Parts: sequence; C-alpha cells; structure tokens
Amino acid sequence: MRLASEIACLSMTDRSNEPAADAPARILLVEDDRLIQDMLAEALRGAGFEVALAGSGPQMDAAIRRSHPDLVLLDVMLPGEDGRAICGRLRETWPGLPIILVTALGEDVDRIVGLEIGADDYVTKPFNTRELIARIRALLRRARTASGAVRGRSGPLKFAGWLAHPIERRLVNPQGALVTTTSAEFDLLLAFCTHPGEVLSREQLLELTHGGAAGPVERSVDVHVSRIRQKIEANPGEPIFIKTIRLGGYIFTPDVTTT
Repeated sequence: MRLASEIACLSMTDRSNEPAADAPARILLVEDDRLIQDMLAEALRGAGFEVALAGSGPQMDAAIRRSHPDLVLLDVMLPGEDGRAICGRLRETWPGLPIILVTALGEDVDRIVGLEIGADDYVTKPFNTRELIARIRALLRRARTASGAVRGRSGPLKFAGWLAHPIERRLVNPQGALVTTTSAEFDLLLAFCTHPGEVLSREQLLELTHGGAAGPVERSVDVHVSRIRQKIEANPGEPIFIKTIRLGGYIFTPDVTTT
C-alpha cells in the first residue's frame, strides 16, 4: 500500500499534458497488482502517453500483438512467468523494444541482473512517478533518434568492418550479418563511435546516452560495455575496440568513418 499511496499522491501533481513525441507514445504496462496498475496508468496517461495493460506474460503477448507498444514497463514479480524471464524472451523476439523493469528488490546485484538479461533501465519500488516518466521519455528519445552528434547523417558509421546505422539503429558485422542490440547498448556504441580515441568517463557516457535526464547508475555503464564487447570483440576478455582506462573510464580505439 505504501507504493500505491505514493503514486496516488504524486499523480495529482504530475499532470503535465506534454506529449512524449509528435504522436503519443504507446506504453505497455505489465503489472498484476490492479490498484498499482490503475494508478500508474492514470499517471502515464496524464503525462501524455497511450497506455495498454497486462497482468501476466500471456496477456502481455496478446497486448504486444494488438497495440505494438513503443516501450514496455515490466514488473518483475508476476504470477507464472516472472518479469526477468519475460524480459529475456522479449529481448530475443523484439530486440529493439525498450524495456524498463520495475522491481521491489533494492540490491545492486538484482538491478545488474536485470540489465544483463536485456532491460534498458530499471526502477525500484517505491519510486517517484516523476522520475519514472522522465526515464520513459529519455529512453523513448534515445530509441527514436540517434545521438546529437550523428543526428542528420543518413550513412552508417564504419569501424573495423562493422557498420552502425544511426537512423535505422542497426549494427552489422563485417560478414554482413545483423547483430541485435538493446536500445541502451546501441546508444552507448553510438557514443563511442562519435568520440573515437577519447577517454570517456562513466559520467560522460551517461550524459551522452541520457542527455542529463534521470537514468541508471554508473555501474550500469559497465554492464552495457560488457554486453557490447560480447558482440563486437573477437575476445571479450581481452578487448581491442573498447579498452578500460584505469580510474578514467573507457576509450574506443578503432578509426571511425562516415559516408
């Protein structure tokens, strides 16, 4: 009831009707607690989003086919298939679909596990609805547009035979095969590609990928770097593209060209 009361109180003051984009973004809220579901849905609609509802994995599958959401807000504690399993399944089936996990678990290890299975972000109950909406908007912006440094370029960014297409948000390996990435992973890779040869701190990477909006903790940068390395490095344990700089952050070593 604590979370429900906080949502109810905050919803009354978070009634901005600013649209999330030119057309209202569609949010699929997967939450089995009916009271929390209703109150969160009211807050999201008040913030200018279209909202579809589901209370379980099967309901979510049907809602995705029906509403084609722009983002999924997914509670971890669900009946039957839990949110972590659903997140992993979603990531395989809908690799570019932004996912925010909602968890009552407060330990960093639980949050990192959520990111490792493919979530783009997470919030921990109890949470502030203003922060949640800010995170949703930030993630939607990142999913819909390239970073400011590449905005307006139609051609891919090329490095070591790899192609990163900022408009289509596609990553293609040197053999011509499409490599799936989460929204957060692709944003981080774009940040590296647009700042090759520069030492970037975790704070700078969060700024480049979140634009100063509320976002995950710095530790999540390390998780996403690890996941990118698994996809682009021949030997992720001894990376040559994304190198760790002790006490500094990371540096992207390949030359990057554009067309």
